Amino acid sequence: MTSSSRMTRESYPMPEAIRAALAEKNLTAAYEARPPYQRNDYIGWITRAKLPATQHKRLAQMLAELAAGNAYMKMPYRAKDPRP
Repeated sequence: MTSSSRMTRESYPMPEAIRAALAEKNLTAAYEARPPYQRNDYIGWITRAKLPATQHKRLAQMLAELAAGNAYMKMPYRAKDPRP
C-alpha cells in the first residue's frame, strides 16, 4: 500500500509591521525572492513570539539575514541559480 502523506505548514498572514519594516529597509524584493516556505517560516517564527522584545529581535535577525543574503534562520543559504 502506498501512502502519499505530505506534511503541511500553517500559513501565516503578513503583518503590516513586518511589511513596513521590509519596505523601510528596501528588503521587500529580497524577501519575495526567498522560497514560499522560508517566507512563511519567518512570519510564523516572528509572530509566535510572546514578548514584543522577542518579536523585535527575531524581526531584526530576519532583516539582517535578508540584507546579507547568505543565511536563513542562522543556517547557510544560497539562492538557487535562475539559469536552467
